[in-house]
Amino acid sequence: MIAAYLLTGDEPALVDCGPTSCLGALEAALDEHGLGLEDLRHLVLTHIHLDHAGAAGVIARANPALRIHVSEIGAPHLVDPSRLERSARRLYENFDELWGELAPVPEEAIEVVGDKVLDLEAWPTPGHASHHVSYLAADGTCFAGDASGVKIPPSPFLAPVSPPPDIDLEAWERTLESIESRAPDRLCLPHFGVVEDPDGATEDEFILAGEQELAEKADPDTAAAYTQAGPFWQSYAGLARYWDKRREAVADQRSLA
Repeated sequence: MIAAYLLTGDEPALVDCGPTSCLGALEAALDEHGLGLEDLRHLVLTHIHLDHAGAAGVIARANPALRIHVSEIGAPHLVDPSRLERSARRLYENFDELWGELAPVPEEAIEVVGDKVLDLEAWPTPGHASHHVSYLAADGTCFAGDASGVKIPPSPFLAPVSPPPDIDLEAWERTLESIESRAPDRLCLPHFGVVEDPDGATEDEFILAGEQELAEKADPDTAAAYTQAGPFWQSYAGLARYWDKRREAVADQRSLA
């Protein structure tokens, strides 16, 4: 359920690292590429929630040369994770089983994220968390963290991830617009996997998803009444027009900037 992404090259990097409880799986996957924790040169974090950055301190302890890229807001909580741990322990009775050790990151290992990290464009994407950052590679690959939600294959269902304490729906809407405006070719989701061509559902996919959900929640006669009162094709056409106009407005604003 938790993914980290390896950027290969002369200076191998990870985008997110997961929690310490999953460190064995991470090491095994790195080994398949002929790498160990000590070979990593960079850890690029979307945010500091434990399922994304919980192992950062343990990895830094094993690899003192590692540079850890994190937002300015998130950085102090990696150096001193005590507040983060107290907050998480209030939420999770099985904290140790879920997350494992939460070790501090040496301050000298921290690199505060600007508008460029390695060869990736970086920009703030709050909403899921105030300190969230996303990254875009030159080939159109977007490491969007939790900003673009959870999609677990093979299900087509997309779920927002909305844990306390600092969900901001208005900021999240702006974040989604900022991702969409960059027209990524693929999204690399932490939960879980790569989504190719993330423009959205086709009309047929939209209708099928609506019909399947309706069939689960209503008897056939009621379902037929629903589709007569509000045909899914009609809703698709209306929503598609709305988002097309939004995209045009964003493009016009960018051209004037």
